Amino acid sequence: MNYSPILSIATALFEIIVAVWALLGAGRKKIIYTSSAILLLLAAYQILEVVICTAPQSSIFFSRLAFIVIAWLPPAGILLIALLFPSGKRGVYWFTGLTFTVALLISIWLLIYKGFVTGSVCSIIFARYSNPMPQYIIYAGFYHLGMLGMLFLSAHGVMICKDHKQRLLLGQMLMGSLTFIVPSLITVIAVPYTKGALPSVMCHYALLLAIYIARLLYLERRQTGISFDNKS
Repeated sequence: MNYSPILSIATALFEIIVAVWALLGAGRKKIIYTSSAILLLLAAYQILEVVICTAPQSSIFFSRLAFIVIAWLPPAGILLIALLFPSGKRGVYWFTGLTFTVALLISIWLLIYKGFVTGSVCSIIFARYSNPMPQYIIYAGFYHLGMLGMLFLSAHGVMICKDHKQRLLLGQMLMGSLTFIVPSLITVIAVPYTKGALPSVMCHYALLLAIYIARLLYLERRQTGISFDNKS
């Protein structure tokens, strides 16, 4: 079946609208800016996928750009979790800094190395990519570790956080991480058709993450002016 851009466009619009709504409203600036950055990264991938699938002559360049964009999602997610974490947990910030450093190095690498994506095929709502195996394993290893970092750090934060309001915000990141990471992996494992489409599959499921971030932003705005244990 032919590729339809409707889902990608609708998802990107939702993510952009929520990001703009957040930036124009109240809340702790670091939380607002980081949440909005995550939403805009997700929207940017959706827009790039539309370009990749509707302008095949430019697909290789834009495919590499799509991989660069989503390389920043794990660091941004981990940063948001770190900002919500109980104070005094310096190790979380060290880990956050490490993921940003690796994402920067990977982005430079993908800009220089034009052979990272050797082809892309679009059908229905997914984009599938062909990548040289050793190079892709490095990228995938970083990305998957980052996703697991989001999952486990948010879960750990929920367990140790004593402030109910902060724990509620961390819970949104935990649920958002669970509802897009686990179904994405199950889909790729169980549906042969999606082989090579993990970035596309994950970013479509990430609509669920965006919904939980929207709820996080709503709670943050509602709680503005209330005392928190962790000031950001």
